[in-house]
Amino acid sequence: MSKYLEVVWAKTHNLQNVSVKIPKNKMTVITGVSWSGKSSLAFNTIYNVWQQKYLESLSSYARMFIWGMNEEADVAEINWLSPTISIDQKTTSKNPRSTVWTITEIYDYYKLLYLNIWERRCVKCDTIVKKDTMLDIINYLSSLEMWAKFMIKSPIKWDYSTFEEVKKEVLDMWFIRFSIWEKVYTVNDNIELDKIWDVYIIIDRLVIKDFSDKESSDTKRLKDSLELAYKIWEWQLDIEIIWWNNMSFSKVFVCSNCWHVPAELNISSFSFNSHSWACKECHWLGVKKVFLEEKIINPNLTLLEWAVIAPWFWWDYFFALLEVLWKKHKIDLNTNYSLLSSREKELILNWTWDEMYNITFTNEHWVKNTYNSRFEWVINTLTRRYYDWWNEKNIYDDYIIDMDCHVCDGHRLNLESLSVYLEWLNIWELANLTVSEALEFLNKIKLNKAQEKISKKVLKNAKERLEFLAWVWLTYMSISRRAWTLSWWEAQRIRLATQIWTKLEWIIYVLDEPSIGLHPRDNDMLIDNLKKLRDIGNTLIIVEHDEDIMRESDHIIDMWPWAWVHGWTIISEWKMEDIIADKNSITWPYLNGTRNVIVERWFRPSYDDLKKNWKVLEVIWAKEHNLKNIDVTIPLSNFVVVTWVSWSGKSSLVNDILANYLANKLNRAKREVWSVKSITWLKNLDKVVIIDQSPIWKTPRSNPATYTGVFTAIRDVFSMSEEAQIRWFGPGRFSFNTKQWRCDECDWDGVKKIEMHFLPPVYVECESCNWKRYNSETLQIKYKWKTIADVLEMTVEEWLDFFSNHPKIVKVLKVLDEVWLSYIKLWQSSVTLSWWEAQRIKLSTELSKRSTWKTFYILDEPTTWLHFQDVDKLLSILHSLVDKGNSVLVIEHNMDVIMNADHIIDIWLEWWDKGGELIAFWTVDDIKNSKRSFTWEAIRKYINK
Repeated sequence: MSKYLEVVWAKTHNLQNVSVKIPKNKMTVITGVSWSGKSSLAFNTIYNVWQQKYLESLSSYARMFIWGMNEEADVAEINWLSPTISIDQKTTSKNPRSTVWTITEIYDYYKLLYLNIWERRCVKCDTIVKKDTMLDIINYLSSLEMWAKFMIKSPIKWDYSTFEEVKKEVLDMWFIRFSIWEKVYTVNDNIELDKIWDVYIIIDRLVIKDFSDKESSDTKRLKDSLELAYKIWEWQLDIEIIWWNNMSFSKVFVCSNCWHVPAELNISSFSFNSHSWACKECHWLGVKKVFLEEKIINPNLTLLEWAVIAPWFWWDYFFALLEVLWKKHKIDLNTNYSLLSSREKELILNWTWDEMYNITFTNEHWVKNTYNSRFEWVINTLTRRYYDWWNEKNIYDDYIIDMDCHVCDGHRLNLESLSVYLEWLNIWELANLTVSEALEFLNKIKLNKAQEKISKKVLKNAKERLEFLAWVWLTYMSISRRAWTLSWWEAQRIRLATQIWTKLEWIIYVLDEPSIGLHPRDNDMLIDNLKKLRDIGNTLIIVEHDEDIMRESDHIIDMWPWAWVHGWTIISEWKMEDIIADKNSITWPYLNGTRNVIVERWFRPSYDDLKKNWKVLEVIWAKEHNLKNIDVTIPLSNFVVVTWVSWSGKSSLVNDILANYLANKLNRAKREVWSVKSITWLKNLDKVVIIDQSPIWKTPRSNPATYTGVFTAIRDVFSMSEEAQIRWFGPGRFSFNTKQWRCDECDWDGVKKIEMHFLPPVYVECESCNWKRYNSETLQIKYKWKTIADVLEMTVEEWLDFFSNHPKIVKVLKVLDEVWLSYIKLWQSSVTLSWWEAQRIKLSTELSKRSTWKTFYILDEPTTWLHFQDVDKLLSILHSLVDKGNSVLVIEHNMDVIMNADHIIDIWLEWWDKGGELIAFWTVDDIKNSKRSFTWEAIRKYINK
């Protein structure tokens, strides 16, 4: 077997006849400037070829049912290719039932534990529920005083009308003695009782002896009597010690206090996808959609002034209902809602009557109608319409929230499933522990010998999987966490932990920037795990820009020289010391220290001066999730970086509290703000710009041209041409959303998709428009001898030259070029853009707008997937914003960004239940003087590299 993976003439995407040899059983890093072809080589070529080879090994019939095959890689050949696994930045499942436990399969082992070693409690009275074997009963009797007399009794029908009826029942069973109300009778007795119940047949009368000898006559008689007692009543018998007490035993699970019989447990008993065991109130989601009073009511208005602001309640029919309500219950419709009594508010919000009323009102067509209707008020009506009218759901989004189900408290399972305990925790409480807490619990759990034997393999597998999650720095995470709340880097780390656990050998792992989201302190952990994968005989191909990972790698491939049409050359391909010495590489100056990412900037006011003049934002008592009542002061007119260790509260503070609060107050948005007392000194700002990681598209037809607004200006240019004026073609003629002007055959797609069943689908050029997307009449209009279709095929770089005499267009395109998006085609669907490209388009759109000098910019890890050179450009842009008087706040772990910050906000204690102690270091020099901060150690390492 060759020691190298050989790629010959790769031409996928922007790769142009690239050939490369990658050493096997080594850690190789592919680096380079943005869009130079790194992912095209690693994922779209190497991984795709393996995927195609694997699918070709299946039968053609099986391939017909495999969904989502990638397009075929454009490469001459790849030699010595081993099985390949991709650990990329793909998004997690949006299924509301998907959680970390379904991804890692740890919960399956939890279910086995609770199915085999447990303690069960009654859901009605919280008494321990158990079943008793023959051995349990014999052990109980053996613990009593020797020669004590006892009776074995079995209950029969509880309620009898006469004493004779009891005697007949006992004789029919071939017994003589029975008890009523714990008093013994025989079938020869004749008495009169007013009320007859609690009747037991006396199976046998014995004395306690040595029952340890299984072959003795006494033991055999005892066992026969016990079996007979269980057969009569199926599941229960009583042992009555004469002149002492009475003890009940059960063959099945039953509560000894209230006699509740729970259902039998099976593996589905702990699954929230099981109809029988999951909570029926919330449909196994743990949350319910709820309309809250504060969201649907304006308390400062009267009912006649539209105090009910939710949809539907502004119709005339509603006001006709109010009139009937006023007559029936004397509610003053001209009083502010806040002044109404609690009873009156309850009538309006929740009350529903079965009584029918005549309601007369005039509809929108001025027709007077009378309806016979019952009252169904605000919340009931909204809830019914939300679930019944699917096409209207989106209009209720601003008035509805998710709340924990009041039946299961968000646990998803029914009470029977949650009544099973291991030590003091039920299965949900165990799943809700963090990884570190769960490991501690499972290591300290006390088991008897039988339980140890049963659970040995189950506990081993559960603890191993938890330990691997801890190895990839996810100790703060609970396995009950919903998958859609995971960031892409957390999801990638979970997949990495899963692969480490499998311990496969001779595998090629292709990873996409695994260092994203990690504080520099955490990089050592990641590198150790990557080396573990390598050392057991695997090949790692990592697309990465992190300097620490590059320095620890065995082999580096440096892509050059530029993005998109320029990205075809591999300029350096060897070890770290070789690439540092290669003067043709764009990476080497940053690695050998001859070039640093340091941006010159104007004078910035100090924190003390800003605080004195109240040029700050003060966040008071932020206390959501792991933020524990912290106060944060953010200086304005500065470049501020928030850099805490993973899951210490950065996103909670910046995105969920600060960004949403400012958007509501300054931009008149309607965002949910998490728990914070107040944010003061907003008078220093006039708007907030949030550059987050959310996508920019709403439909597949959305594209950068429409998002940035430049397409409107381009359509205006074409509509002003002489030919367009003659034909009376306006800007709407060139819109691809106007059906009559676009190609009818392909519906503006330009291609037709041909399904090949067991082969990847083939896309062929539309024969009608030849990829032009517009109909023939529209394509007759030209500007500078090019049609609108020809222009849309251009990149931003080409557009800048083509529209150089149109300042309005150039202004937008120039900013796109400055944020290194010159390679994109503005017509391409936004769905094809990565989230970091979408983030950059948002940034360019805001930069192209007129600055007010009082704008607050918030960015979430903008350096993701950026090369050193790209980070240098980004910092220049951000500092130019601050130089104009604006404020920039960035969540970031990149050391180049941290070193260029005016002020740094850091935290000492880490993660989840430990988070909360804020350490604000206002300059890099300040943070260097404190040894409490993890960022201090990273800065020291950065300076001394």
